[in-house]
Amino acid sequence: MNLRRLWAIVIKELRQLRRDRVTLVMIVGLPVVQLLLFGYAINFTLRGLDAGIADQAGTADSRALVMDMLNTGLVAPVATVQTPDQLMGMLRRGRISVGIVIPPDFERRRIDGRQVAQILVDGTDTAVQNAASQLAQTPLDSARPDTRAPATSTPPETAIAVVSFYNPQRSSAVNIVPGLIGVILTMTMVLFTAIAIVRERERGNMELLIATPLTSTELMIGKVLPYIVIGLIQTSVVLALGVWLFDVPVRGSLADVYLSAALLIMANLAMGLLISTQARSQFQAMQVTFFVFLPSLLLSGFMFPFAGMPRPVQWFAEILPLTHFLRLVRGVMLRGASPGEVWPDLLALVAFTAAMLVLAISRFRKRLD
Repeated sequence: MNLRRLWAIVIKELRQLRRDRVTLVMIVGLPVVQLLLFGYAINFTLRGLDAGIADQAGTADSRALVMDMLNTGLVAPVATVQTPDQLMGMLRRGRISVGIVIPPDFERRRIDGRQVAQILVDGTDTAVQNAASQLAQTPLDSARPDTRAPATSTPPETAIAVVSFYNPQRSSAVNIVPGLIGVILTMTMVLFTAIAIVRERERGNMELLIATPLTSTELMIGKVLPYIVIGLIQTSVVLALGVWLFDVPVRGSLADVYLSAALLIMANLAMGLLISTQARSQFQAMQVTFFVFLPSLLLSGFMFPFAGMPRPVQWFAEILPLTHFLRLVRGVMLRGASPGEVWPDLLALVAFTAAMLVLAISRFRKRLD
């Protein structure tokens, strides 16, 4: 082995890395992003869960109990309603994760030693179920002591009942499989289209495409359409296996599930096209794709509780298509929600797709000029 020739190769590789700005950014940026995400954004302790309150008693003691629950920091009130049915509607739409119900006969129940309150939980997220169990341990010390209460009163730990909906068995597969559809579509769709334009350029086909009467819009949309079919096939495979192997329920319309998947597919394809207009090689396209996929995986609520993230991180996560798809697919499959009940997330995916397509087409024209 000739050390001089070996050293020449090392110098050559270092110079090549220096000219490759994308690789340099990945070398430094990826560890920094992971450190910030795991150290600052990801938190297993849920705080500030969106909660609805139905205090049908309206007494000083019932209000004191509700305040004690809020003071734990586990829940934050977003709505006050009159009946438990209204709370159930909000749970189905995904507006709240927890509903607190105080019955009209709160005082009589407290005297008789019966359950004095119920906590309604969206069981599609097992982390929320665990947090609700902690909330049920709220003591009743703040309520004024009643000397008429018998000595055999219900202990505080059983005075508040937790009622879990949509996943009472706490099966992790019920929570994971719907989200896995989105993760697979995000990983594959972005990657497929991210290398689409770059591959045409590397193979020398771009000059032929430029010579054709195709417009930039026609070329971009033509690149996207075949992958929509591929994405729907992937959705069908994951959905069929989830129902067959893990008994994952589909309580809503199957057409709504495919509508949600199609919106995510188009959003990811549009983002992949934008990446392809910026990357100079297929390797760079794959690097940028991984850089985009990592925050989507960690911040969307698939792996880690969304409610446990700091508020600024949650605002950033609202930009990610996977965040909205998880709410859509879990709402439709597990809670039986209709598109009209989850329209904000549908609208967010449509807006993201339109914005990415406009940027991709505009950037593609600039590169052709």
